[in-house]
Amino acid sequence: MDITNDPVDVVVVGLGWAGSIMSIELANAGLTVRALERGADRTNADFAYPTPADELAFAHRHKTMAPPSLSTVTYRHNLQETALPMRELGSFRMGNGVGGAGVHWTAQLIRPRPTDLALHSFVREHYRPGQLQQDLQIQDYPVSWADLEPHYDFFEKVCGLSGQAGNVRGKILPGGDPFEGERSNPFPLPSLQDTLSCSMFRKVATDLGYHPFTNPSAAVSQAYTNPYGMQIAPCNYCGFCSFYECLNFSKASPQTTILDAVKRKPNFSYRTHAEVIRVDLHPDGKTARGVTYVDGQGNHVFQPAKMVILSSFALNNVRLLLLSRIGKPYDPVSGEGVVGRNYAFQHGGGYTLFFDKLMFNPFATSGATGVMCNDFSPGTYDVSSLDFVGGAKIHGSQVTGAPISTAMRSGVPKWGSGWKKGLKSSYGHSMTIKMTVSNMSMRGNYLDLDPTYKDQHGLPLMRMTYDYPMNDLKLMHFLSGKMETMVKALNPDSYLGSWPKLDSHYSLSPAYVSTHNTGGTVMGSDPHTSVVNKYLQSWDVHNVFVPGASVFPQNFQANPTAHVGALTYWCAKAIRDQYLKDPRPLVQL
Repeated sequence: MDITNDPVDVVVVGLGWAGSIMSIELANAGLTVRALERGADRTNADFAYPTPADELAFAHRHKTMAPPSLSTVTYRHNLQETALPMRELGSFRMGNGVGGAGVHWTAQLIRPRPTDLALHSFVREHYRPGQLQQDLQIQDYPVSWADLEPHYDFFEKVCGLSGQAGNVRGKILPGGDPFEGERSNPFPLPSLQDTLSCSMFRKVATDLGYHPFTNPSAAVSQAYTNPYGMQIAPCNYCGFCSFYECLNFSKASPQTTILDAVKRKPNFSYRTHAEVIRVDLHPDGKTARGVTYVDGQGNHVFQPAKMVILSSFALNNVRLLLLSRIGKPYDPVSGEGVVGRNYAFQHGGGYTLFFDKLMFNPFATSGATGVMCNDFSPGTYDVSSLDFVGGAKIHGSQVTGAPISTAMRSGVPKWGSGWKKGLKSSYGHSMTIKMTVSNMSMRGNYLDLDPTYKDQHGLPLMRMTYDYPMNDLKLMHFLSGKMETMVKALNPDSYLGSWPKLDSHYSLSPAYVSTHNTGGTVMGSDPHTSVVNKYLQSWDVHNVFVPGASVFPQNFQANPTAHVGALTYWCAKAIRDQYLKDPRPLVQL
């Protein structure tokens, strides 16, 4: 059956972080807003104890994730291979339902550095021609630190960010990150408490001349009321954070920070089990007239709207533009086209250290518990003799005490009595030192529609063509040596290392890496190399805006959520202050 809904001013596709921010900001501007979410509804009441504290359900059976049977991609390393579908959740796991991936994230909220916003300019200044891998496609953002800083600041207030600032209005403060961009204000709340592993990492990093600071945490350290009037409870260090809903309502999520506030507004409504399959255009193709979605009963529903916000998961934003024929698809052979260009991921790796006589009490932690240093980000270390660009946050973190996920010593069997014995000797006796690494975009890594495989609606799946850039493999090899120096200074009884080697190829294997997929709808100042302009407005259809990580030209060395939040508030401000007064392209060429 075909159904047409009542018209609204704005339709928001996806109700994660970006969709929730756009919903409340545009509803506050007096617009009628309707959000559409593919998955089920999830409210704070759904997170009550003991439901989220189930490691098997959440960390291993992926209760809050989108199952491949409903949402998957096909994957290949290069143009010569045939892409095959991802049939189990592996290196990344997409969120599903109201709140999106903002429900199960680790809650590390870290800004990029100003250099990350102007990385192409940094490369021109610090590298010789031919020094770097030739097929990298690094781009500057079309916005500056000064443009975005007020929006980082506000998003941190929304989340109740807990930590120690390092640079407030140009003053370098002890205990914070001395390399961070200048902040307008300190963090809203003080840092989380150190664990034993935190204090050990902090000491060894300091002794080696680095500049450690407590991980900025959106699991709040004290009771807090945010600018929308939402109350967040103090973290009780329960050990169930990454992959879990927060049973104590302490972790910032769309539910705990925004949704209950926007739901009170009579000009906001939302629909769940509403899978958007295209943006519908007017006959001239220059403006959108709404979107079509499939509801829970299989009906095709047209939602008329004056403005369309595509704020779903990064990969899905790209797919919707391709399915809607908005923008020219990217061709890696000719280098022409933009939609699907500059796909990037985020890698990691590191060391697990075992201490026979130390007990780290891993059950007393939050997802963001840890200490990191920013001494190896672009612009913080000497790159003159190096043939790679990028960086990493190196951190000693204690993210979970869930027993099945315990790191095991070498030689422990995967099951049976040997596994149980290994768990007993390993649990609580290990700490990790890891790197969260930048990922450079390159010509051959991109997204398009698969010519063979289709979804349950008969529409092409997203095809991912991706392999590790050699640039990033060299970066990780370099950083692994820096981390091993820290490991040896800590003098563990034994340790294990894990990261991609120089001859490695990317795999969608069950081993989780991150859900930090970026690019494909890149923002920029040139429509020949970007999908959206500096205000996240489509170059081709001016009443379509695309907030989210899909607009990153390349991925920087941290969790992307702070940057997504700031860019979304920047976009909402442009709509309120400029677009509503005169609906048109906001950047004239």
